[in-house]
Amino acid sequence: MIDAKLNKKMTVIFMQAFKIAIGSSTAIYIATWLDLQFATSAGIITLLTILTTKLETLWLSLLRMVMFVVTVGLSWLLFQNIGSEWFAYGIFVLIMVMLCEFLGWKATISINAVIGTHFLTQGQLDKELILNEMFLLLIGIALAIILNVFWGTDNLRRKIQHNIQYTEEKLQMIQEELAGYLMKHQMQRNVWEDIISLEEHIQHFIEQAYEYQGNTIKKHSAYYVEYFEMRLKQCGALHNLHSEMRKIRNMPKQAHVVADYILQLKPKIRELNNPVPQIEQLEEMFATMSKEELPKTHEEFEARAMLYHIMMDLEEFLIYKKRFIEMWSGERKRA
Repeated sequence: MIDAKLNKKMTVIFMQAFKIAIGSSTAIYIATWLDLQFATSAGIITLLTILTTKLETLWLSLLRMVMFVVTVGLSWLLFQNIGSEWFAYGIFVLIMVMLCEFLGWKATISINAVIGTHFLTQGQLDKELILNEMFLLLIGIALAIILNVFWGTDNLRRKIQHNIQYTEEKLQMIQEELAGYLMKHQMQRNVWEDIISLEEHIQHFIEQAYEYQGNTIKKHSAYYVEYFEMRLKQCGALHNLHSEMRKIRNMPKQAHVVADYILQLKPKIRELNNPVPQIEQLEEMFATMSKEELPKTHEEFEARAMLYHIMMDLEEFLIYKKRFIEMWSGERKRA
């Protein structure tokens, strides 16, 4: 499990590094081919812009263009009128940082500070220099957008769909184990460990869902995040359910009814199934049990109470799914 996680992490790191290397080197090549001054800065602009998600890349690119205009204005105002270079640049950075912090545009500071040094060292702020810096910025931003926005997320989406299938299969397996526990079958697996293992996987799946959400411009990209968070809550309900089962010393006769019900839930665990009929069936079971003969001993009473708690945990398990389905009802709002 640890090796698999490490391999996945290394793959992600390599792909990100590869994308940055391709983008930065290409930006420098284009800037050099256009005979621009400070051509290497185009590579730095690409690097700093590409270290974001797709949506952030688009937004950050727009902000950098806005701040470029501000940088040109500040440079003209300060560098042409203050004789001391170090003092002029200090005032320039002071105003730039304060403005960006106030507007929440902190990510634009580094690039525009570098552009400011170019304006400062050239001494004369003329049209050619301004165009030179603008082209450097445009090259860096354009390559970052191409690599980030048009770098396909299909592979990640396929992984997420596989994760959904994996999660549902594991939940079905755990349900079968829990039903077997109620039926006093000899257990071949540790249910507790299986639930914990699934929770750990889902935590990783949530991270991938957030990564996908940040790297797609499609509508309803939060679907996968909401889905796996719902499944994580269901695992919490199964923890409680299993804990209640372990407290029962002698299974009451009604236990097999609950076990059969849990087995009936297995095919209903699928992603788009609305559990309303299963919730209604559970309510009928509550009503039927309430009409049965009362327990005669303290031990029977305790076991019956535990069974009720198990049924309440099952209801909570289903309600989480019901809320999720209601949230995304009307259409399958998949990214």
